[in-house]
Amino acid sequence: MLFENIKLAMSSMVHNKMRTFLSLLGIVIGVGSVVTVLNLGSSATDSITSSMQMGGIDTINLYPMGSSAKTAVFDESFGDEIIKQFPGIRTVLPILSSNARVRAGKTIKSVMIEGVTSTYFDENMLSPFYGELFTANDNISRRQVVVLGSEIAKTLFPLGDAVGSYISIFRQQSKRYQVVGVLEAHDAILGASYNDSVFIPFNTYNQRFRNTSVVSSYTLKVADGYDPLTTSDSIESYLNNYVGSDYFSIFSPATMVEMANSVTKTFSTFLAAIAAISLIVGGIGIMNIMLVSVAERTREIGVRKALGATPKDIKAQFLTEATTLTLFGGIIGLLLGVGLSYAATRQLGWTMNFSYLAVAISLGFSMFVGIFFGWYPAAKAAKLDPIDALSYE
Repeated sequence: MLFENIKLAMSSMVHNKMRTFLSLLGIVIGVGSVVTVLNLGSSATDSITSSMQMGGIDTINLYPMGSSAKTAVFDESFGDEIIKQFPGIRTVLPILSSNARVRAGKTIKSVMIEGVTSTYFDENMLSPFYGELFTANDNISRRQVVVLGSEIAKTLFPLGDAVGSYISIFRQQSKRYQVVGVLEAHDAILGASYNDSVFIPFNTYNQRFRNTSVVSSYTLKVADGYDPLTTSDSIESYLNNYVGSDYFSIFSPATMVEMANSVTKTFSTFLAAIAAISLIVGGIGIMNIMLVSVAERTREIGVRKALGATPKDIKAQFLTEATTLTLFGGIIGLLLGVGLSYAATRQLGWTMNFSYLAVAISLGFSMFVGIFFGWYPAAKAAKLDPIDALSYE
């Protein structure tokens, strides 16, 4: 019986092409909009998370602030104390940094000088584009070597001959440093970029440039199985009691991921709700078309009832027709939404993340619209008196 009703529904759709097109339009637009919005929201969330993971979502950044007896605790031994106090921290990377002018040939540029240990590169997933990175032995022996970010390397050495060449760093006094490597280009994470920095061994910086015992900043790496946000909150609470909140700031990229995901989810839900309104409008259109269909097929309904069809059979026929119509529109809208999502993510440079939730919601809601808005026309058809229906002109 269901199969016969579906055949009748398909036949009606084929014989009334323009009416079918106009009926489906609202459903197609509604489903297409919902699928597009949900897919883009899911893709945006993945893109944000992926971008943060490249910068280290398992990272906590700590910045000493001010200059007083209290900030003196932020020295080179501070990392060992943090690891001892917090099992969720597997390593602490101290960073010394300051602005300085560098020169290569006749080119002079103001840059950020970063004094780091050799493990800094591995922990931040930084690889050499050419040349090599300085080693632990370079740090121990305080070698005057540097690794350049990709952009500063292009500025100082436009011919690409940086490795093996020398640069001069001006800060109080001029010193020459040999370039041993150039980093691969990296996208900026939260406005910070490795591409414009000059990296030198931590101990070399300590000997040549440091004028305070306080480390510029620390990168704390969270151990597997520990939540970065919870760990960050615990460290912040500990330091508030230890030195006071005025003497440091702490930040975890995981905070931005959580915030961005929350905003994206809220925005996607809001837009999907707006898009769903067109589904309701489409449902009203379906109801109007079905009422017209019932009026046009009154004699057909009378014949079917005269031949033994029950009100339940008539209602099932028109409900099936309405549901088939909306489901067909839902499938077209789904394909349209997927196509628009794919085109948009390609344009934005994101990876397409297909949302199965969007499929379930869209097709499920399409069927619901068909049943809900088809119920009244179907009930009206079922209540027709066969004698009145057969005499209907």
